[in-house]
Amino acid sequence: MSISDIIASQLPYLRRFARVLSGSQESGDAYVVAMLEAIAAEPTVFPDQLEPRVATYQSFLDVWNAVELNHTREEGTSERLAAADRKLEAITPRARQAFLLMAVEEFSTADTAAVLRTDEAEVKALVDQAASEIAEQVATNVLIIEDEPMIALDLADLVSGLGHDVSDTARTHKEAVAAFQKHKPGLVLADIQLADGSSGLEAVNEILETFDVPVIFITAYPERLLTGSRPEPTFLINKPFRTETVQAVISQALFFDYKARSPNAEGASA
Repeated sequence: MSISDIIASQLPYLRRFARVLSGSQESGDAYVVAMLEAIAAEPTVFPDQLEPRVATYQSFLDVWNAVELNHTREEGTSERLAAADRKLEAITPRARQAFLLMAVEEFSTADTAAVLRTDEAEVKALVDQAASEIAEQVATNVLIIEDEPMIALDLADLVSGLGHDVSDTARTHKEAVAAFQKHKPGLVLADIQLADGSSGLEAVNEILETFDVPVIFITAYPERLLTGSRPEPTFLINKPFRTETVQAVISQALFFDYKARSPNAEGASA
């Protein structure tokens, strides 16, 4: 496959990334064009030995990072930017790149490291940094619906480490609904199969009949979510989970205010 074919196949996703990173589609597209011009002038700068998507994003960020301004935080905010864009300005630039690559573009830790020309240890540190900086802006209280005590404890430690508060931990459908009604948390982390054989999915759907709230399912049974009546948007993390994946998804759900809706709500997907 030629370099032009490789980049063409990635261009819609790259333009999305560039728009979020820069704050506007016009600015993002200007950087994409600059990348294309650099590769046209010197094709050998394109790392075609890498997986196509990794190679394209690495080339883009090489151009982005060559501009000194992009190594600093923005001072103040621009009226043209949406709320999420303004919040992005407050994240340290390199941590912002790692966060967007993993949370929005869904790169793995290893591929994110390749794009950023670093190692996985630094990526994990950058994701930690981004999550902490995001939590400073959108800190909330979290309900954990999980019947395995050790997993619930791990999730509670992770949530607390990000700067959020754990309002309660529930082991059954009934406990989950009662805990939500009591605390009105700003985020729900839910398993699907619970201690008494009840369903975390059904508990979440009952909660969402009254309240809209970001929901992340963390489960060893993803097929039960994918084939059932589920809220939208749905975040899904498979067990056993990786800490940096959970961090990135929590940050994404809160940062972009992805409130889930009941599948029975008007216009929601089944």
